[in-house]
Amino acid sequence: MSLRSFLDDIAPNFEKGGKFQWLYPAYEAIDTALYTPPTVTGGPSHVRDALNLKRIMMTVWLAAFIPVLVGSYIVGFQANTALAEMGAATINDWRAIILDPLTSYDPGSLWDCLVHGLVYFVPLYIVVFGTGILFEIWFASKRGHEVNEGFFVTSILFTLTLPAGMPLWMAAIGVAFGVVIGKEVFGGTGKNFLNPALTGRAFLYFAYPAEISGDSVWVAVDGVTQATPLGNAALGEPYGLDWMTAFLGNMPGSFGETSTLAILIAALILVATRIASWRVMAGCVIGLVAMTLVFNAIPSSNPMFTMPFWWHLVLGGFAFGAVFMATDPVSASMTNTGRWYYGILIGVMCALIRVVNPAFPEGMMLAILFGNLFAPLIDHYVVQGNIKRRLARV
Repeated sequence: MSLRSFLDDIAPNFEKGGKFQWLYPAYEAIDTALYTPPTVTGGPSHVRDALNLKRIMMTVWLAAFIPVLVGSYIVGFQANTALAEMGAATINDWRAIILDPLTSYDPGSLWDCLVHGLVYFVPLYIVVFGTGILFEIWFASKRGHEVNEGFFVTSILFTLTLPAGMPLWMAAIGVAFGVVIGKEVFGGTGKNFLNPALTGRAFLYFAYPAEISGDSVWVAVDGVTQATPLGNAALGEPYGLDWMTAFLGNMPGSFGETSTLAILIAALILVATRIASWRVMAGCVIGLVAMTLVFNAIPSSNPMFTMPFWWHLVLGGFAFGAVFMATDPVSASMTNTGRWYYGILIGVMCALIRVVNPAFPEGMMLAILFGNLFAPLIDHYVVQGNIKRRLARV
């Protein structure tokens, strides 16, 4: 019996009147994830397009695996390098049960570094996905609708914003907050005005700051402390690496934010497939560069005032946020003109937070959430402006 036949045979149990009808959202999510939905748009009054919500979300999800693999390698390389410097032969962690038979913790081995990083990423992702999908199914069953594919994207992007050593239970609480408070309480996918992944990440930052910031969370080895280049810059210390190394991503940081090169490759895929708005990405860069040039022209004892824009572009979560988070089609501006203003606002706010606030050297997360709040207002004024211009031509 084929999988398609098996799913068709058990379908009546989950449909209306079936003994498991309350689990229909879970059944439907599995069915449509594996196969094309049986009900499709028909009739001459509809526009039919191969690009639907499922394909949009799955394209973003697959593109995110580029920073997943590169970020996991970098996490493993940083950890194996720290172990080599300590003269340690293994890690003091439950993950050693998996790693010891598979790797030798050699920082020069691609396999050892990749597997070491994935042993941190995969459990985090499993916990995040499992927790979030339970809340998605629960809300869908209560409302009587299907589970939306959008959580595939939320789950992987949320995981990519976390440091490797994030406790699993904290990750579960964070994604639950992001799904429930950031999306479901407003009606679910398409009705949320905040990015759910960043909402969950912001909750963790303010609820458990010691586990998601500081010098002790970025290298996945107990007892090893290492500041991020942005953290060093905020203190007026050397960044600890050259620009090309930062661009390639060999530095401490969250899974998804380290390699600007990997993020740019994903960006090209998302722009080429017309999934993500290039206007938002370009606006973020323009806003950051413009605001940085303003700060560079102002004399100040704050060392962040002198950081050039090309360093801002490759450090921290700016590139990852501009490509994957700011372009969220639900919480971003929806008019083409509005997307420019929205992106520029995010870039300006990111530079402003990084430079002016010495206690918060990152800035991109709060900048995007700030942009989310203003996106509806930006679109409103863009639409009203278009209306006024058309009326003036009459």
